[in-house]
Amino acid sequence: MKFQGRSTRKRTGGRRRNFRKKKKHELGDQPTETRVGEPKIKTVDARGNTEKIRAITADTASVATDDGTVAAEIEDVEENPSNPNYVRRNIVTKGAIIQTSEGRARVTSRPGQDGQINAVLVE
Repeated sequence: MKFQGRSTRKRTGGRRRNFRKKKKHELGDQPTETRVGEPKIKTVDARGNTEKIRAITADTASVATDDGTVAAEIEDVEENPSNPNYVRRNIVTKGAIIQTSEGRARVTSRPGQDGQINAVLVE
């Protein structure tokens, strides 16, 4: 599948053919759909001399409360504005509303990009 790059169709509707293959920095990757479960992370090489830590599964979240930050147990994914199917599959992305041991919280980090789940209490 082609996710990045320019459109394969011209403004007139005609087909636009590739003039070269993708370069290394243009290659895309499938999104890491972080699920609720036994903690599992994966390290991938990123551009430059860096690495990204992808959370494959996670069971705790750092929840910001009035008293400070607390490590809370994730119980369930309640809402996910990015995709309603993610709620059924218990997939955590940025903006998802999760039920934790501290209460309902909204995820503020990108678990598939930085390997951890940070959240803020909703109520």
